[in-house]
Amino acid sequence: MSAVVLDKGVVSQFVALTKPRVVSLVVFCAVIGMFLATPGLPAPDVVFFATIGIGLTAGSAAAVNCLIEQRIDAVMMRTRRRPLPSGALTSMQTVTFAFIVGGVGLFLLHRFVNPLTMWLTFATFVGYALIYTVWLKPATPQNIVIGGASGAMPPVLGWAAVTGQVPVEAMLLFLIIFVWTPPHFWSLALYRTQDYARAGLPMLPVTHGAEYTRKMILRYTIGLFVVSLLPYAFGMSGPLYLLSAAGLSGVFVLRAVRMLRHYSDALARSTFKYSIWYLAALFSALLVDHYLT
Repeated sequence: MSAVVLDKGVVSQFVALTKPRVVSLVVFCAVIGMFLATPGLPAPDVVFFATIGIGLTAGSAAAVNCLIEQRIDAVMMRTRRRPLPSGALTSMQTVTFAFIVGGVGLFLLHRFVNPLTMWLTFATFVGYALIYTVWLKPATPQNIVIGGASGAMPPVLGWAAVTGQVPVEAMLLFLIIFVWTPPHFWSLALYRTQDYARAGLPMLPVTHGAEYTRKMILRYTIGLFVVSLLPYAFGMSGPLYLLSAAGLSGVFVLRAVRMLRHYSDALARSTFKYSIWYLAALFSALLVDHYLT
C-alpha cells in the first residue's frame, strides 16, 4: 500500500513540473487556433495529435524552466513548494522527464501533424525555456514584453497544424496574446514585488516602482482594447465577437484605471485572475462567432 501511495506522490510531482494551469491555457489557445483555421471542422486526428504534441512540449518547457530556476524558486513564497526546491524531485529526474516528454511531443507533431508545426513548437520551446528563462528574465525589466512572443505562439501552432501555413489571421491571434501578456504578468508582479526583489529578478515593479508599473499596465490594456478588435476589422469575425471584445477589454481597462488610482494588493490579485478569464472568454467568443457568422 505504501509503495502505491509513494508512486502516486511521485507522479503528482512530475505533473506539477509541467505547470498544468499554464499548459492548459496554452493548449486551449492552440485548439482555438485549430478550429478558427478552417470554415468547417478540422480533422479529428490532427486535432488530437496536435493537442497532445503541443501540450507535451509545453509541459517539457515548463519542466526546464523549473530546473533552471530552482534556486530562485526556493527563495520565493509563491514557488518554494515546487518539486525541485522542496526536494521532491532531483535535477536528473527533471532533465530525464523533460527530455522524454518533449521528445515524444515533437515526434507526434512531426509524424502525425506536419513538420512546420513541429519546428514552430520547437522554436517556442527554445524561446521560453532557454531565451526567456536563461537570458531575458534575469537581465531586463522588459523580460515579459520580449519573452511574451513565445507565450503568444499557441494559436499560431494550432493554425499551422490544420493548414500548414501561418497567415495574417493567425498572427492577429498572436498579437492579442502578445499585448495581453505584460498587463497579465505585471498585475501578478505588483502584489509579489517583495518576492521578485528577494530573488533578485528585475521585474518592472522592482526596477521602476509600483506607480510606473500601474501606468504601463493601463497603457497596455488600452493597446489590448484596440488590438482585440482587429479580428473584426480584418473580417475574421462578426458583431458577436466585436461586442464581446469591446466589453471584455473595456472591463480590463477600467480595472487598470482603478489600480492606478486606488491600488491594493487585493485589486492587483483580482485583476491578474480576471486577465486569465479575459483571454479564455475572448477566444471563446471568437470561436462561437466563427461558427455562427
